[in-house]
Amino acid sequence: MGQLYQTYVEELSSVCYRYVSDKNDAKDVLQNSFMKIFTSISTFEYRNEDSFRAWLKRIVVNEALLFLRSKKNLLFVEQNLSEDLQIAEDEPKVEQVSPNDIHRLISELPDGYRTVLNLYVFEGFSHRQIAKLLGIKEGTSASQLYYAKQLLARKIRELTKDK
Repeated sequence: MGQLYQTYVEELSSVCYRYVSDKNDAKDVLQNSFMKIFTSISTFEYRNEDSFRAWLKRIVVNEALLFLRSKKNLLFVEQNLSEDLQIAEDEPKVEQVSPNDIHRLISELPDGYRTVLNLYVFEGFSHRQIAKLLGIKEGTSASQLYYAKQLLARKIRELTKDK
């Protein structure tokens, strides 16, 4: 168990922090995830390293979503901010932003935006899958992703305007 923990703790922490922005809460979610991993590892049918990693990540994502639902933090707001989040003429200069800054900017997104963005971009889920997983409409998933991208682009432009 110690070796498994040491091997995957950094990678799974990163997954956890993408969903749960508060460090103490993220640590609790990660601990719960490892408990679930340790208690259910005997049911996992090992095929290869990639399938094992995917299984571990899926547990962390599910635990993070359970946490957000239990704390009532997973709110999906129908936006009326279209004027505020208009697409700017210039693309954000992403190459000028460090991975740590990108992570920080994503963690600052509202929970609904951040969750849909993570599920769509990092986990590769479709809007249909996200809608089913989160109990929302496909259109809500799509709009949350749209506004998440717009807000993230604006934050990146603000961060890089001095660079």
